[in-house]
Amino acid sequence: MPMFDSRQIRRAFSRSATTYADAAVLHHEVEKRLLESLDYLGQRVPQVVLDVGSGPATAAAQMRKRWPRAQVIALDLALPMLRQARKQAGWWKPFARVAADARALPLAEHSADVLFCNLCLPWLEDLPAVFAGFRRVLKPDGLLLCSTFGPQTLIELRQAFAADPAPHVSPFAPIAQFGDALMRSGFRDPVLDRDQFTLTYPDLPALMAELRAIGATNALSMRRASLTGRSRFADAAQAYEPLRTAEGRLPSTWEVLYAHAWAPQAGTPIRKDGHDVAAVPLSRIPIRRRSTPA
Repeated sequence: MPMFDSRQIRRAFSRSATTYADAAVLHHEVEKRLLESLDYLGQRVPQVVLDVGSGPATAAAQMRKRWPRAQVIALDLALPMLRQARKQAGWWKPFARVAADARALPLAEHSADVLFCNLCLPWLEDLPAVFAGFRRVLKPDGLLLCSTFGPQTLIELRQAFAADPAPHVSPFAPIAQFGDALMRSGFRDPVLDRDQFTLTYPDLPALMAELRAIGATNALSMRRASLTGRSRFADAAQAYEPLRTAEGRLPSTWEVLYAHAWAPQAGTPIRKDGHDVAAVPLSRIPIRRRSTPA
């Protein structure tokens, strides 16, 4: 069984489309920091820029402003998010909006110069496969910029629900696994960084309301099919109480991992199960033709 229910992910982010922009304060801060890494391009001006998991496309709008001649594409699984993106794509700075799955990008091979992916990866379980798809659409020497959550994210919430056998918080890949997935997919010169943020809330219902507002609800395939009962929620709230700060608020940890890396030249092997798997264009494979007797 897959770790995540992709239909639930689509539903959750579709429902949060109108509330996401105001509620996603942390996501906007991470986006701002990730956008700063575009400076690694130096004087290069990209022709095609892809924003994967764009949400309401605030990053796509910033990149369109930075490179007015570039073709910028905002791609998201949730169509209502892309409808919200119209507010960012005015007639003076238009960009394309595509509803698609990050696991199967509908772009031609070697078609993008920059692939930007802010906090979409936590919902994608097979990182090497996802990065292999990113590598496929990037041009040689194209720039990948991405961020994800690390295992300390929502650790307080995870511990508060520890007595419930049903999972409530997704597992998040540690930084070593994150970097290894980039290397296995053939990206070169990856650079990883880490931030830790602590947000605070008056109570557990306020934290849960914010998670719903940004679409970050439980999408695990093994989640409980029914709603969390009042007694379980009350137990979790009681378990959270000892963590209150001196200001009387409940803390919530968010560990953010960042990476930038470069797409390799065409034909560079991909590491798979400890072996190099070469990808060679058909045009470079000599074909010996046999003559057939009449």
